[in-house]
Amino acid sequence: MAIHKNTTTLSRRGFLTVAGASLAMAGAGRFSLSTAKAGTGFSLAVLHINDMHSRVDEISRFNTNCSPSDSAENTCFGGSARLATAIRQHRAAHEQQGRSVLTLDAGDQSQGTLYYTTYGGRAEVQMMNAIGFDAMGIGNHEFNRGPESLARMIDEADFPFVSGNIQVKDGSPLAGRISPHLVLERDGAQIGILGVTTPDTVFLSSPGEDVTFQDEIEHLREGVAALQGRGVSKILVLSHVGFGRDQQIAAEVDGISAIIGGHSHTLMSNTAEDAVAYATLVESPSGRAVPIVQAYAFSRYMGDLTLEFGDDGAVIAASGDTVLLDAAYAPAEDIEALIAPLRAPIEELTRRPVAELSADIDGSRETCRAGECEMGNTVTDAMLAEVAHQGIRVALTNGGGLRASMGAGTATLGDVLTVLPFQNTLYTLEVSGETLLAALEHGVNDVEEGAGRFPQVAGLRFRLDLTVAPNAGRVSEVEVMGSDGWDALDPTQTYGLVTNNFMAGGGDGYAMLRDGGTNGYDTAIDLAEVLARYLSENEPFAPTLDGRILQ
Repeated sequence: MAIHKNTTTLSRRGFLTVAGASLAMAGAGRFSLSTAKAGTGFSLAVLHINDMHSRVDEISRFNTNCSPSDSAENTCFGGSARLATAIRQHRAAHEQQGRSVLTLDAGDQSQGTLYYTTYGGRAEVQMMNAIGFDAMGIGNHEFNRGPESLARMIDEADFPFVSGNIQVKDGSPLAGRISPHLVLERDGAQIGILGVTTPDTVFLSSPGEDVTFQDEIEHLREGVAALQGRGVSKILVLSHVGFGRDQQIAAEVDGISAIIGGHSHTLMSNTAEDAVAYATLVESPSGRAVPIVQAYAFSRYMGDLTLEFGDDGAVIAASGDTVLLDAAYAPAEDIEALIAPLRAPIEELTRRPVAELSADIDGSRETCRAGECEMGNTVTDAMLAEVAHQGIRVALTNGGGLRASMGAGTATLGDVLTVLPFQNTLYTLEVSGETLLAALEHGVNDVEEGAGRFPQVAGLRFRLDLTVAPNAGRVSEVEVMGSDGWDALDPTQTYGLVTNNFMAGGGDGYAMLRDGGTNGYDTAIDLAEVLARYLSENEPFAPTLDGRILQ
């Protein structure tokens, strides 16, 4: 647990008072907060998820499809059916204790698996209807197929979508469909819910010309005032702006009781290693301790937060933690029955033609883990094309992530998924030239053993000298494509980089990307989807070797 007033933090085993609030660890890793203020006696449990990204089926420890062997060994996580069991069990436990319960989603149900590709978010909504959600915030990925697709999701939902800083013009398919705020009643108490969506959606997704985004803090000040004007003092913010921005909101907007967050895929936990403390408490302008919570992503965790309110709507007591959705929760059979008929069209989808290839694309292990290869060029070119509008200049992926070649003729989606089976997603970040060079050196330090970390690149070229010892300068003559041609890599300059989420998290030993990158963002767009789109847009496609890695 942590509490923030500017930069003040509290360790998980610590104890501190701020603005009259006593903060300490409770049993089993759960945090607790209590104050000496008088309360209304109203206690509320909030069960929450965020950034599920179409993980209707259970997932592996890598957040990808769970293999039959993993499933047989009970080492899978999450998925809609397991989430249903967890929510139902925790909801029943709270209700048995006489506590009101809200079940909330902070956005980004969309994008990430073939369920979204096939159903455009409607399968995810069907699962949420069956589980029984009370409200959902709107994430940037809800706009990935434009306003029309989001409107269809909203129409099929048995719960409201809430986001007040989304401004929709008359005539838009979304007009009148998004709730700017909600007031829900539980046991005679009114609970206000405000929602905000990152304004970065304008360039992260496809909201269209009829949708604009107000500054989050500006909107929330207005929203809090409006709810308080109606006599509502217990106010939750359902936020999809990221953990860092949530802390700014709590510090600058008065009247918020708690923030249920998403977007940054932040793991908050008092038991998981290297996690941010659940909850993080930020002091508001008037001295309130405002809990901020988030539950990672991909249905791997669920948050369980209990709040007790004072007469003024401030949280005077709280406890909770995230819950790992592992084999302790058996998948709910009724949800599995809903999912089963949805899988058949997905299996058919894998046979869908993607593009005509005028030549083979070599993605063999022998070439892609040892030097420039056709599949490496194709995939990194596709990655760079996907985010070029963001000013990203360099693409980097690991040769070991390329699992097959493709033959000339008609390529299917199944072929693409064979090449890229891991459901890795595009991840953008900023790195220094020094960090980029370190990544390249690391990538080539075990070529002799065919290590999968070998760097395939786009927007960048370099010379590789295998006569030099590993980590001793094998990489030289590094150049980055600029607006006027190739420029020498500047160690002090900042470069926009697109890679995959595995490498961005330090996978294959790329710790320098994890530790040295800034402004990281997981787009949740599957790399296979990116490749399929690129091949389709450039058919008949012929691969090239252009000398981007010279030996």
